[in-house]
Amino acid sequence: MQALVEQGVVEVTLLGQNVNSYGVNFADPDPSTGEAPLPRDRGAFAQLLRACGRIEGLERIRFTSPHPAEFTDDVILAMAETPAVCPHLHMPLQSGSDQILKAMRRSYRRDRYLGIIDKVRAAIPDAAITTDIIVGFPGETEHDFEQTLDVVQKARFTSAFTFQYSPRPGTPAADMPDQIPKNVVQQRFERLVALQERISLEGNRSLVGTRQELLVVAGEGRKNATTARISGRARDGRLVHFRPDNADGSVRPGDLVDVEITDAAPHHLIADGPLLQHRRTPAGDASERGQTPTTRGVGLGLPRITVAQAQTPSSAGHPDTACR
Repeated sequence: MQALVEQGVVEVTLLGQNVNSYGVNFADPDPSTGEAPLPRDRGAFAQLLRACGRIEGLERIRFTSPHPAEFTDDVILAMAETPAVCPHLHMPLQSGSDQILKAMRRSYRRDRYLGIIDKVRAAIPDAAITTDIIVGFPGETEHDFEQTLDVVQKARFTSAFTFQYSPRPGTPAADMPDQIPKNVVQQRFERLVALQERISLEGNRSLVGTRQELLVVAGEGRKNATTARISGRARDGRLVHFRPDNADGSVRPGDLVDVEITDAAPHHLIADGPLLQHRRTPAGDASERGQTPTTRGVGLGLPRITVAQAQTPSSAGHPDTACR
């Protein structure tokens, strides 16, 4: 992480499948005692967030995607107490029905999920919470779907990635009974999208008139020749299109600007007023130079496996003839 910051990086995203399981020990138990040789360290991810927050020059830290079953209170506390950690949580829901979550083999239930959201909002009132939802999973009844709508109403997600279930050959779900007709899946999908877009628009409209810090992005959103807008991401992850009219020099990807929100749509915000502040950053400098950050290799201490190969006249004695 330090190496990236030294190359101008100002924002990082910690990415992993069940990223909040970072550092948890999954060693097999000792057969003589039935206990694991090392305790499960459920606090490691919170410690990682705090450690990243101590890196000078690293201004924004995000992570995705955490798993509700491993989401601990110390992570919420680390988010709230570490200024560099952005007020944004992306946590997949998939379904609001306990019956469907069980069929999906998910190890959490709706009350657990909603409880985490309540705790996050209590600690970080302005947090943006986003999610993933699947509609039409095999066996999903109208009641199950209404349970999903109910969670969406209660959670008031900033936005949601919504998907229609479709069978994939070779997966357990593809062989389940009670596959949902395509037209029913489509209807439910449209109802879900309509509800979420209404909630998203209400949330975005509440930000009109507020001041937001944006990290200018490249290749995202709209750059319109008529409006001369370019795009940036607010600290909570919202996409904002703004005009860089009075910037101190050219506004570059990686720079930070402060704007006032003037309008809202379900999927983005608009800031058409003058820039309130423009801060040129090392990330902007790197972008201007065309420099792409690189990461250093990390050795995990794993043993090398060497496979012997038959020697040929062209390869005998060559140091690269073993596969590692």
